[in-house]
Amino acid sequence: MYSHGSESLIKQAREIQEPELQKFYSRLVKLLQGKEFGHETIDSLQRLHLILSATKYTRTLPAELQKRLLSLLSSPAEQLQVLGSAVLRETLPLPGQELHCNQENMGPLNTHTAALLLSQAGSRADLSSLCAQLLRGLESRQSEGPAHSLAHTLPILNTILTHSPECLTEDHLTLLSKKLVDWLRYASITQGGGASSGGFFTGPRSRQPVPIAELDGTVSGDFFTVLCVGQGFTEDQWMNVYSFSMLRHWLLTYHSVSSGSTAADTDDRSEVDGSVVSMVSATSSSSRLLPPKERLREKAFQYCLRLIEQSDRKAHKRTDTELQKACLVEAVCILDCVCVEDASLVYRTFPCVKALFGRLSSDLTFARVLLPIAQFYLNHGEMAAVDCESVWKLVFGQFPAELFNDPFLAHELLRFLRLNLESLQLRVPQYTRSFPNLLKFLAWDSPAVVDDFVDLLPSLVTAETAVELFHTLLDLPCLSATLVLQLRSTCSPISESGGRGLLSLDAFRSPSFRGLFLFLLRAEAGSGDTIDRLSTLHELLAEAVDWQRVVQCAQTVPVLLHIFFNTVVTAADEKLLAHLILAMLERSSLLLNLPTYIKEIHRVFSCHLLRLCKLHPSLVVDQSHELLEFAGTTANVYSKEEIYTHVVWVLGEYLSVSCDSRCSVRLITSCFEALEAVLFEITSSAPPPGAACPAPRVVTTLMSALAKLASRSHDLIPRVSLFLSKLRTVTRGGSVAWCSDEEDLIAIVTRGEELWSLLKTPGVAQSVLTPPQHVTTPQWHRDTNVSMPLQLRTLTSLTHSQ
Repeated sequence: MYSHGSESLIKQAREIQEPELQKFYSRLVKLLQGKEFGHETIDSLQRLHLILSATKYTRTLPAELQKRLLSLLSSPAEQLQVLGSAVLRETLPLPGQELHCNQENMGPLNTHTAALLLSQAGSRADLSSLCAQLLRGLESRQSEGPAHSLAHTLPILNTILTHSPECLTEDHLTLLSKKLVDWLRYASITQGGGASSGGFFTGPRSRQPVPIAELDGTVSGDFFTVLCVGQGFTEDQWMNVYSFSMLRHWLLTYHSVSSGSTAADTDDRSEVDGSVVSMVSATSSSSRLLPPKERLREKAFQYCLRLIEQSDRKAHKRTDTELQKACLVEAVCILDCVCVEDASLVYRTFPCVKALFGRLSSDLTFARVLLPIAQFYLNHGEMAAVDCESVWKLVFGQFPAELFNDPFLAHELLRFLRLNLESLQLRVPQYTRSFPNLLKFLAWDSPAVVDDFVDLLPSLVTAETAVELFHTLLDLPCLSATLVLQLRSTCSPISESGGRGLLSLDAFRSPSFRGLFLFLLRAEAGSGDTIDRLSTLHELLAEAVDWQRVVQCAQTVPVLLHIFFNTVVTAADEKLLAHLILAMLERSSLLLNLPTYIKEIHRVFSCHLLRLCKLHPSLVVDQSHELLEFAGTTANVYSKEEIYTHVVWVLGEYLSVSCDSRCSVRLITSCFEALEAVLFEITSSAPPPGAACPAPRVVTTLMSALAKLASRSHDLIPRVSLFLSKLRTVTRGGSVAWCSDEEDLIAIVTRGEELWSLLKTPGVAQSVLTPPQHVTTPQWHRDTNVSMPLQLRTLTSLTHSQ
């Protein structure tokens, strides 16, 4: 993790001896007594921080050194503030000085002082005391204390809210709510710093108060907000900005705190006009009668509506345009909070939010704003009885289709889905149908969003979508390549180093293959489970198999398939599971030609084929024709070893009357003959050119399956015994063409001899190869006729104290 040089420094810091450390302290005190601090002082402070942080033990510094370090917190050089605060946070305060590092000791409050104060709070009582101290500073007028320290008070309180919200008392809540109201609604409306009226000769008399301006340059006609501009800002205007930045956190943390009567709240709100103009511009006199918390809610409501009005102005600078978007996001989120707290505000808010959506929905550069609007519709649309169809078309349609390569939007949209999963499943039918679109985020940037889809995928699995979703997951690498081609097709043709154009890009642009790519790029489910020409599509995308995005996407598919099957087995009926078994057999040969990917997918198929058949053994009889067709194809032995082995095992294990009464002797015989033909073929000839010898596991599984089937239909026993005896005779002559490893051959012959010995006594063979259920799934701990329950009760009484 560290370089060799770093490890050496850390080792030296840990091994420093106490005498040497005391000398170092003394030398540092002398350096800090000077009027100017040079590079030696900075290096010594950095070394001291390394010494203190490199060990798990917390040290106490000498009193003089600690005093000098505290003085650095008020230094004009921020580097010294940072180092002083960092060193003190690694030490124990001197006895009796815990949390007494206030303004008198350390000078004006700043970010680094705040970090130190919070680090020394050892209990909730300490935090509560700190809060009281900070809030007393808020109560004092600007002229009574350091003006710039107020700017750091709210961030500290916000940090305390995050880590220990319960440390604020009811009095603290009331006071801070009142201060937030004053800063948000009644900040100065003139520019700070005394703007000049212009001209070459200017003096004190020529300086006149200049009103604040809007982002489009016009003079502001309403109260100050974060979207107002000027050449300078007053203290209360800065506090307005800080208050807005922590307002949502404050509302979310304390929305459940009861304060005052709600009757007056209802009466006063009824007096406020419902129009946007009156809500924003006019200050209702009745709002002054509200309790502090309700009054803050009302002022927050007005502030946000004013921000929405200001965001419609044309900003002169690009940075101001981005600021408008950021403030819109926050404003809509705050409106959502206040409407959650007070449902009566929904009817006053929705006209404004609806108008904002209508204004922004045609411009996808406002996507980050439209997501909070979608959250507002989801939370309050049903109550306001508004049509949300257009919102969900945008969120689940245009966003993934056109902005799949926007990492910020991908994160925000997927977070929105995870936070609202239950509501979306209940109230937004478009959600489950939109998985082809949503999976574009995964296909484009799998490592960044795979954790989100691990959480989301189970909610997308329904009886209607399961089969199509299964095929879509398998086609994710193809979708990844198609998205790359879609973006490249809008640019000039990209050629490889040799000058040859990308064949897949030509195919993407060709009308002959356009339908294949359009299916992958579809926005909604329901147009079909998959396509007929998958092999053609894989040929067209052959050159994409080594693209980094495609490889990364392919690595996530097995994980998602496991989640898919774990979900589907809990909700699907046998008909759907049977359909999925057929799909697995079909798709085992229709995968993008990535060898590692194909191997992993076959492993997943094998695992869950076994699980499905164990849960529902009747599926083997239902799908016996397709399973036999797959198992009877010799080529599958060489190309699909993993899944072929498990299909053969399933046939041998569950094709039995004990599993399904419909299993007839004729069905057992036909299965036996199919497997016998394959086993005879692979053990009587060399493998096809280019293919490896069949795996020993395949051969032994085929032999075991034949023995199991023969034990259930004794007429077949002579045929199995004949084959096993011939196998023993053939292998005595030495090596054989179908098995290159001597140890593997010995294992196969040994297994054959065991089965041959069992089949000599058919009754024993059947009980061993097809044991009854009470043997395979014993419940002796529940059987009162055996001694196991008594033994368990005795052990329990001995190991548990009375």
